[in-house]
Amino acid sequence: MRFVAAEFSDLQTFAELAFERVPVRLGHGAFLSGRLTSQSMDATIEAFRRFRTSLNELGILHVRAVATSAVRESANGAELIERILDETDIRLEPISGSEEARLVWLAVRNQIEFGDDKWLLVDLGGGSVEVSLVDDSGILWSESHTMGSVRLLEELSEVADAPGKFRNLLAEYAATLRIPAAARHWKSVGLIATGGNIEALARLAGGQTDPAGTREIALTDLRAVIDTLSRMSYGQRVSNLGLRKDRADVILPASVVYERLAVLAAAERILVPGIGVKEGVLLDLAQEVVGASGYGDARERAVYDGAVSLGRRYLFDENHARHVAELARSLFDQLQDLHGLDARDRTILIASSLLHDVGQYISFHKHHKHSLYLIQHSELPGVAPNTIPLVAAVARYHRRAEPKESHEIYAALGKAERTRVSRLAAILRVADALDREHLQKVTRVSALVDDETVVLAPETAGNFLLEQWALKKKGRMFERVFGRKLRLAAE
Repeated sequence: MRFVAAEFSDLQTFAELAFERVPVRLGHGAFLSGRLTSQSMDATIEAFRRFRTSLNELGILHVRAVATSAVRESANGAELIERILDETDIRLEPISGSEEARLVWLAVRNQIEFGDDKWLLVDLGGGSVEVSLVDDSGILWSESHTMGSVRLLEELSEVADAPGKFRNLLAEYAATLRIPAAARHWKSVGLIATGGNIEALARLAGGQTDPAGTREIALTDLRAVIDTLSRMSYGQRVSNLGLRKDRADVILPASVVYERLAVLAAAERILVPGIGVKEGVLLDLAQEVVGASGYGDARERAVYDGAVSLGRRYLFDENHARHVAELARSLFDQLQDLHGLDARDRTILIASSLLHDVGQYISFHKHHKHSLYLIQHSELPGVAPNTIPLVAAVARYHRRAEPKESHEIYAALGKAERTRVSRLAAILRVADALDREHLQKVTRVSALVDDETVVLAPETAGNFLLEQWALKKKGRMFERVFGRKLRLAAE
C-alpha cells in the first residue's frame, strides 16, 4: 500500500508533502481462497490509522483512497472497507481494472508527451495487469487480465522453488495474453510500463533516466535481467541485488509478463515513467476539487471517456453515439423538474447513450439485447459495479419493448431503480429518435414543459422527416412515463 500527500500549485504540478510505502500484501492467500486474511486486514487497519494521523497533522482537506483487485475480488472486502471507515473515517473505494487504467493514463500523460502517436500502456499490480492502447485524447481500448505478480506467484507456487522450471511455466502462462482483434487496426509506437516491479527491473538493467524521471529499458536488457533472476534464489535476490523482501519473490513473474507484452507491442524498448495509480489519483482528485474537466465533473468525464473507449472496442458509430449522448444530456438538464433525478443518473444516461448501439457488433437483429449483454459484462471507469446493471438496462430499453417485470434485468431491480431506469430510457429514446438517420440533422433541441405537454423545438440542418417519424414512434414511452404529450414546436 502507498500513502501520498501533496500540495498542488496548478492542476498538473504538485509537491509531495509525505509518502509512505507499507509492505502489506493484501492479495496473499486471497487470490486462491477468495478471502482477505485477518492478519492482512488488521495490518491494513493499523496502516490507515497512521495515514489518518498524517492527514490531520498536514491539514489535508481532500482525500481519496482506492483499492484494487485483492479487495474487489474478495468475499470479505466489504468488511475491510467498513472497518476502515469506522475506525479512521477514510472511505476506501474499490475500483475496476478499467478505472485503474484511466488513473495510470492520467499520471503518464502528465509526464510523457504522447504527441500524435498511440502507445501501449501496461500497469502490473499484485492481482492484475491492465493493458491499454492510449493517445493524448484518452484510452482507445483497455483490458484487465488476472495475471498480477502475486497471483502468478501463488498460483504457480508448486514449482516456485525450481527456478528454471518456474520460468518456463511463467513464460507459457504469460503467452496466453493477447491484444483484442477489434483493436488491431490501431498500432502503437511503443510500450510504457508502470508498477513497482518494472521500476526495479529498469534499475537492475541500468536504464537511462531523462530529466522528467522516465527511464528507458531495452528489451534485450530486460531479457538479460530475467536470465539473472531465474538463476537466483529468493535469498540471493535480496542479498546480491538489494531487492526488498516483498519484491524479490514477485519480480520474476512480473518480468515475464512485461516481456510478453513488449513482444505483443513489437517494442524493442520500454519507457518506465516511475509513476502510476497513486499519481493518477492525485491528479484526478485535484481536477474534481477544482471542477476543471470541461464536461460535467471529473467523474462524469471519466465515465464519458471510458464509454467511448468501450464503444470503440465494439466498432460503434462514434459520431451517432456522441451526438445522442449530447442530446440526451441536454434533455436531462432541461427536464430536471419533470424527472427529478440527480447527477448520478445523469452519468448513467450519458454512458447508456454512448453505448446503446454496441450490440450491433454481434448483430443488428435484437441489438438492444446484445448491448445489454456486452455492457453487463464490461467495466466502466467511474461506474461502480452495482451501477453497471442500470447502465445496461437503460441501453437495452432504447428500442422495442418497454420495461416489464418479466424481463430478468428489470425484475432484479428495486422499485426506486426501476423508476430511474424507466425515466432515463424514456429520455434516451427521444434523443435516439432525433438522430434516427445517424446524420446529426437535429443539431440541438430545446424543451418547454407545461402541465400537459412537453414541446420540443429542434434546430435542424436539412430535412428531418425520418426523425419526426421516429419521434412519434419512440416518444410513446416518454408520454407514458411522464404523463405528458410529446410534440414538436412546428406541429
